[in-house]
Amino acid sequence: MLDQAADTTDIHALMADLGARARAAARILATAPSAAKDAALRAMADAIEARSAGILAANAEDVARAEEAGMAASFIDRLRLDDKRLAGIAEALREVAALPDPVGAVTAEWTRPNGLRIARVRTPLGVIGVIYESRPNVTADAGALCLKAGNAVILRGGSDSAASSAAIGEALRAGLEAANLPADAIQIVPTRDRAAVGAMLRGLGGAIDVIVPRGGRSLVERVQGEARVPVFAHLEGLCHVYLDATADLAMAVEVATNAKMRRTGVCGAAETLLVDRRDASRLLPPVLDALSLRGCEVRGTDEVRALWPDARPATEADFDTEYLDAIISVALVDGVDGAIQHIERHSSHHTEAIVADDEAVAERFLSSIDSAILLHNASTQFADGGEFGFGGEIGIATGKMHARGPVGVEQLTSFNYRVRGTGQIRP
Repeated sequence: MLDQAADTTDIHALMADLGARARAAARILATAPSAAKDAALRAMADAIEARSAGILAANAEDVARAEEAGMAASFIDRLRLDDKRLAGIAEALREVAALPDPVGAVTAEWTRPNGLRIARVRTPLGVIGVIYESRPNVTADAGALCLKAGNAVILRGGSDSAASSAAIGEALRAGLEAANLPADAIQIVPTRDRAAVGAMLRGLGGAIDVIVPRGGRSLVERVQGEARVPVFAHLEGLCHVYLDATADLAMAVEVATNAKMRRTGVCGAAETLLVDRRDASRLLPPVLDALSLRGCEVRGTDEVRALWPDARPATEADFDTEYLDAIISVALVDGVDGAIQHIERHSSHHTEAIVADDEAVAERFLSSIDSAILLHNASTQFADGGEFGFGGEIGIATGKMHARGPVGVEQLTSFNYRVRGTGQIRP
């Protein structure tokens, strides 16, 4: 690995070499048989399991450094691997292998009056650059999904997870070699120098076709501001749960508690709870009692504190904050329309949920809110590509162009039109 203080010229040369090798690998992957890609994915899973002791040892080094640095518990939770999480990574690789190959799939076809037969066919994007922070599992998820879609990938993880990501990356490359596919299809940037990120954002001389940032607002804003290639935006997950007056109380308690507390450090964790003012006295205290028992700090408006005095005062800034911690902001609203208005003002357009028995109310919520994922009577923690049956995700795209929501194998393809004729010419 290059030293962090390495000469900038060396960094640019290193990154240009990574880009050239990725581009060469992408040309091979674009026409690789499905069987070869799937064999590589299964071999990757086997390698993860065979190398589990080494991967966990590398992760323990990362976690120890994070703890010494005084990182937040939610950050360390995202960083930490254990036997169960590592087994989940291997299983996700096998799930991706079992998915249909999107490359070459015909998504539409028709025949023109002049006899021309036109088909729209999925094709790989080419080379994808993924810039992410403390989640070592993203290394495997991104590598697997890009491979399945016929793309090469250059992965630049956060310095906090460098050892973990490198160990996982070596297992993925071993799987590629076992299937006789180019190991350069998955490359880990071997330096922590921030100049490497800048080089990726400039596209490595045309080698990178799209950038996917996965991390906090500062990372995403830097990528969006500096990138000279297309970006799949993944903004912060400022997610809401709205409890309508028609909500079943037991369901409201379960959904709200799970949405906030299952894992507080994931982007699908609820950060704001909205409660219908018409029935707040029935709904609010039991839900907040359940959250409090799980160790969640509640920050509420004056109306909320009148019904549940243990809440701390909420400021306006609280409703614009992605806590990624055991904290939730709470407000009362005037029915579903009030919830929609609040979400429009404060949402990051990631994920929102409604708990309601009234189908008409739920439909108004689902059709009126412009977020990537909307749920009725289900936890926001389902905002995950694996839970959608995608075998994993490379991120949750909150933009509207090309990909939105969980970015899986289909979203990592483009398409072209293939036109077949019998000698037609245009008059």
